[in-house]
Amino acid sequence: MDSGLYVVATPIGNLGDLSARAVQVLQGVDLIAAEDTRHSQRLLQHYAIATPVMAYHDHSDERAVGKIAECIGGGGSVALVSDAGTPLISDPGYRLVRAMQDAGFAVHPVPGACAAVAALSASGLATDRFLFEGFLPARAGARDRRLASLVGETATLVFYEAPHRVLESLQAMVEAFGPGREAVLAREVTKAFETIRRGSLAELAGFVADDSNQRKGEIVLLVAGARERATEVTPEAAALLQRLARELPAKTAAGVVADLTGLRKKQLYEFLLEIKGK
Repeated sequence: MDSGLYVVATPIGNLGDLSARAVQVLQGVDLIAAEDTRHSQRLLQHYAIATPVMAYHDHSDERAVGKIAECIGGGGSVALVSDAGTPLISDPGYRLVRAMQDAGFAVHPVPGACAAVAALSASGLATDRFLFEGFLPARAGARDRRLASLVGETATLVFYEAPHRVLESLQAMVEAFGPGREAVLAREVTKAFETIRRGSLAELAGFVADDSNQRKGEIVLLVAGARERATEVTPEAAALLQRLARELPAKTAAGVVADLTGLRKKQLYEFLLEIKGK
């Protein structure tokens, strides 16, 4: 094998989704750097891969980076894997990739499963443009500000969410984007209890509230982008409009934002009604 760091995608649920090339790489490298060595051992044992494994995660210190650099610097090769899916997609690794590149070492991608792309492909939402947002902030205030900044975004929005926060996040999305905005819940993709359900945000929030099983496992939330006519309303104007509308009548809030931004009052008023589902 050529010397360097190999960024290897692993299955997100179905072990059969590991590519033939990934198996060859994991068998052929000198060392595997895994986010959780115990978790990765199950996959390696399934494919009878006996390559030495070390831990590499967000809390790894410079000694771990040094060990990987020493291996590659001596002409060896190292594979980076995360617990599931493509490393660096809401997973640790980009600092390691940069460090190896800065040291003059080659970095080779070995593509494969990715929960965000798998969910998007089966969502039924527009796929010509999408924005991957990863995990929303855990705190309500920061989460609401992030969502408010995305109200006018026309690309399909893709989020990862923890099962214990999915209902709260869906309810926050109803407030931010309006109850009628189309969305998709993709849960346990490629696994035994895979669920892919498309509906309005209000419908999905009710579905998750009524069925505790939908608050378990790995979850991707996808939200349809705003209509093109809303593109002139910047994220900043949308956030300000929503904040003022909590204290003022919709027309008054639209008028204030129109004065501050130069946008048309009618457009702002219609935009506010749309996101509130009136």
